[in-house]
Amino acid sequence: MFLGLFVGSLSGFFGIGGGTILVPILLFMSYDIKTAIGISVVQMVFSSLYGSFLNFKKGSLAFDTVLPIGIGGFVGALLSGWIVSNVEANVLEYVFLIFVCIAIARMAYSPGQYQESKKIHPIVLFLIGTVLGVFSISIGVGGSILLVPILVGFLHFELKKAISAGLFFVVFSSISGLISLSVVGQIQYLDGIIIGAASLAGVYFGVQLNHKTSSILQKRLLLGFYISVLSYLIFRTFS
Repeated sequence: MFLGLFVGSLSGFFGIGGGTILVPILLFMSYDIKTAIGISVVQMVFSSLYGSFLNFKKGSLAFDTVLPIGIGGFVGALLSGWIVSNVEANVLEYVFLIFVCIAIARMAYSPGQYQESKKIHPIVLFLIGTVLGVFSISIGVGGSILLVPILVGFLHFELKKAISAGLFFVVFSSISGLISLSVVGQIQYLDGIIIGAASLAGVYFGVQLNHKTSSILQKRLLLGFYISVLSYLIFRTFS
């Protein structure tokens, strides 16, 4: 339950599903990687649904852009069960690591604010979501760790709207991943539900703090968080 509170707080503040934090902690607690991924997906369903509801009430959720990406994420994540069962984990980690490096670098060198977001064709947004859904759920994360830098760095989203969009994307990818992983028997429901239910209180706190923090400070904190995750991924991939 304490783990759920901690992960939920980070989920609400940074717009992540929580798997980026939860999977490494579960591995440290001696869960195997596939069980950790299944528990993480259950938790992400809880945190993303509640966090997106809170962001919607605060008016920071742009449905028109995020919906095609979310639908693509749902379609892509349906393949996650097959991928987890048949593809070597290190192959997925190498690909994911490359995506993370590119996305973080683009976000780091983007201006703080843009006048307006770029207009992208819905089919392109759908394909972006599909790719994110395939790779993210397959290693136990919701995909927002890639989507937020893409929205800010390439599509010129305002940071707080990008964070809200990232968490909303996780709704689609995590529900789809839950279906896919359930079919192949990769879900440990009890631990996932306990962590997920406890994360709701943390999500509420994180979302409130998100909307009270300046965009400049939040970008610095977000980049620091992403660099920490990237450092862990590099260590885990090459050690």
